[in-house]
Amino acid sequence: MMDREVLLSVKNISIDYGSGKKVFHAVKDVSFDIYKGETFGIVGESGSGKTTIGRAINRINPTTSGDILFKGKKINGKIDKVTDRMVTEKIQMIFQDPMASLNERAKVDYIISEGLVNVHPEYDAKKRSEMVKAAMEEVGLLPEFASRFPHEFSGGQRQRIGIARAVIMNPELIIADEPISALDVSIRAQVLNMLMKLQKENGLTYLFIAHDLSVMRFICDRIAVVHKGKIVELAETEELYAHPLHPYTRSLLSAIPLPNPILAKQKKHIVYDPSMHDYSTDKPRMEELRPGHFVYGNEKEMNEYKRMVKE
Repeated sequence: MMDREVLLSVKNISIDYGSGKKVFHAVKDVSFDIYKGETFGIVGESGSGKTTIGRAINRINPTTSGDILFKGKKINGKIDKVTDRMVTEKIQMIFQDPMASLNERAKVDYIISEGLVNVHPEYDAKKRSEMVKAAMEEVGLLPEFASRFPHEFSGGQRQRIGIARAVIMNPELIIADEPISALDVSIRAQVLNMLMKLQKENGLTYLFIAHDLSVMRFICDRIAVVHKGKIVELAETEELYAHPLHPYTRSLLSAIPLPNPILAKQKKHIVYDPSMHDYSTDKPRMEELRPGHFVYGNEKEMNEYKRMVKE
């Protein structure tokens, strides 16, 4: 894995809201790399800071400290116009709510082509129209839908419009922020399959943000588990499911519903209690216990995790 190209590198970023006594530390000293062509997942419950991390990469949220490097170039904080344009074009976002993320007063062809107008003003109306048509076909929408308004579409179709808006920019990295959580269960698999198809065809890299671990297993190569703004565990997907070490990860995995009612009755839900960690004197750190498997804990906890790894 070491010889793979790192597309995005997040180094010790922290994000605060407010200031003085009212400061809220949303993200605390988070670091990870995303390799070109992979799907990297960030999972955690509501309010854990996962969306804040995604929005910081896309320059929607400013960072308080740390560096975000895209293809080796720093993209957070003050950057020049050329870099800003590169970020706008090469890092796209699919938002969680397909209802709120589309301009209700704009027609579909304008919504999808708006980014092109800003980044490629040299393209004429005919070229933009052709690109919109191609993007719509790529996400399974009929080209004649281009002259309609968002309210005429279902949730799944709206999300496809949002995906077309991202794909048309020919990005290298797409941040998918809970892209299926607002959709009906029957539509979710269609959208996930389409995202995987687009990844294969266009060589895309995904940062996939979700709170549903069963979905993550289906689509992600590696997963980072976030709790209250900190990464507590990071590993390849199957490794994480087979050998969850941190109690918070084990709690999330125990909450996955099972389709078999007999097994579901036998399953024991693990409740995570953050007060179980005593970091007053023995300070925690991130450590690699198996190849590519990192976990957060202090010396006492690390010894326990190492014992679990050996079993």
